[in-house]
Amino acid sequence: MTAKVKSAYEPLNELTVLDVIKPLNFFDTASLNELVVQEIGDGNLNLVFRLQDPDSEQALIVKQALPYAKVVGESWPLTLDRARIESDALLQEAESVPHLVPKVYYSDPHLAVTVMEDLSDHVILRKGLIEGNMYPLLAKDIGTFAANTAFYSSDFYLHPFDKKEQVKRFSNPELCKITEDLVFTDPFFDHDTNEFPAELRSGAEKIWADQELLREVAQLRFSFLTRAEILLHGDLHTGSIFVKEDSTKVIDPEFAFYGPAGFDLAHFFANLTLNHLSQNAHAKEPFHRENVQSFLLQTIEKTWETYTNTFTELWREKASDPFAKTEGVLENFLQHTFQETIGFAGCEVIRRTIGLAHVADLDSIEQKDIELFYKKKALELGSYLIKNQRKFKSITQLTDWIRGA
Repeated sequence: MTAKVKSAYEPLNELTVLDVIKPLNFFDTASLNELVVQEIGDGNLNLVFRLQDPDSEQALIVKQALPYAKVVGESWPLTLDRARIESDALLQEAESVPHLVPKVYYSDPHLAVTVMEDLSDHVILRKGLIEGNMYPLLAKDIGTFAANTAFYSSDFYLHPFDKKEQVKRFSNPELCKITEDLVFTDPFFDHDTNEFPAELRSGAEKIWADQELLREVAQLRFSFLTRAEILLHGDLHTGSIFVKEDSTKVIDPEFAFYGPAGFDLAHFFANLTLNHLSQNAHAKEPFHRENVQSFLLQTIEKTWETYTNTFTELWREKASDPFAKTEGVLENFLQHTFQETIGFAGCEVIRRTIGLAHVADLDSIEQKDIELFYKKKALELGSYLIKNQRKFKSITQLTDWIRGA
């Protein structure tokens, strides 16, 4: 869909967003004045509008990046280029897994706007999991998404010239710096961005003083900074996935960049792990809690199995790397990816517990003593994963340990 709209940037509102969508001819011209327009964004960085024709119920989403972090204000400026990166990432992902990402109808880098498919019939995965819901396609879909986006953006498939152009295209220094600070740096020092109750301070101080742990985090951080292996979503947690029983959609890849292959899976696994912990407090019936926790661990296992099987199949059919047929090359890559996944997951667990951005899975536990108990468990769990990442040889070893933790 092509159209000419305003080119001068200004933050949209419920009136001016109509100026963006009118030239797109998405809605019938006669219905434009009847559209129901809602600002529905609850994120930290963007404006999000939903526009619906009340007669046909046809709807779409208009997302606009703000030149600052919405959660903080203008004192935290951000690049508008992240809107272009998000749109490009969605289009790139759609080339191999179109059923797993929202459709992009239009984008404008000057307005920092992306117009995309409405997914109001889905729910945010984090919310659904907290409520104790289970989604049968989740593991297969996320494993398929991760494997396809990894392989088709890697040196194993792309010509070296194309790969390096892609790395430049998805250079995302400002948002990568946010990740660098909030995931790999601030939580591991007594930094003023950290946020946690006083009762957790002794656990935090134990992490800050653990030299073995800090050495491992430093290595993971260096990998994040330097290993441009594949195009990553960059923020693949349970708040960046829309689900319903028969559909999964990965959204919000504005943090997309080229980085280490285990990073996205790590964030997905870490957030499932935090929900596994929180089910002890959220689930009202022990039987249902056990079912949900079993589903979460099976999802971790099946996601990794789908990822490795899909990546292996793509490698055997389409790899152009000169060493693709050399015994052990694929296996070494997958094993290194797996072990870094565990280390990255440990960092994500810790940062979601004592860092700036928490998760509702733990923060919404009503009884504060129980919330504190599971947050302490989370710090122990994250620390163990970081320090012992190379000891794990299989995905079932990981889920067995989470189950016992």
